[in-house]
Amino acid sequence: MSTMTLQELDKTREECRKLISRRALLSAAAAVVPVPGVDVGTDVAILMKVIPIINARFGLTASDVDALSPELKKLVVVGGTSMGLGLVGRVLSTDRIINILVRLGAKKLAGKYGAKYVPLIGSAISASISFVVLRKVGNQHIEECYEIARRLALETQRREAVHTIDAAEEGLIRELKG
Repeated sequence: MSTMTLQELDKTREECRKLISRRALLSAAAAVVPVPGVDVGTDVAILMKVIPIINARFGLTASDVDALSPELKKLVVVGGTSMGLGLVGRVLSTDRIINILVRLGAKKLAGKYGAKYVPLIGSAISASISFVVLRKVGNQHIEECYEIARRLALETQRREAVHTIDAAEEGLIRELKG
């Protein structure tokens, strides 16, 4: 896995935010349909597809994390679980996605289901809530990926700098001895 520069990370974060906003619009469109469960199913399906895409764009898929050195792997695993969602470098399940949706938007989701059956305005309220909740989950995941990838990049740069200094010192010592 190659680490990204901070500029590449910033660009990736912006691209992922645009992706989440587009997918949140799909969620809002599904929330307008007055069939129970369609909106939640759509939200779960969207997140099951988009979260691995975001992980891959930041170089944080499960296989990428497994390929890291033990020290860097620990940085990802500990950082990912301590930040909130804990979806970085992990295999996803529908249960995990549903738990996150409920945890981050439980009150809003309850209002969405009730509002959905009020003619006209209820659909608009339901769509708005779907958009906000999905975008919130997606953007929080993006920020977690960004922060972990930034830490990895900085740690890799630090290690390379130390290695370069060590190698330079060995060269100087050899020249002085020789």
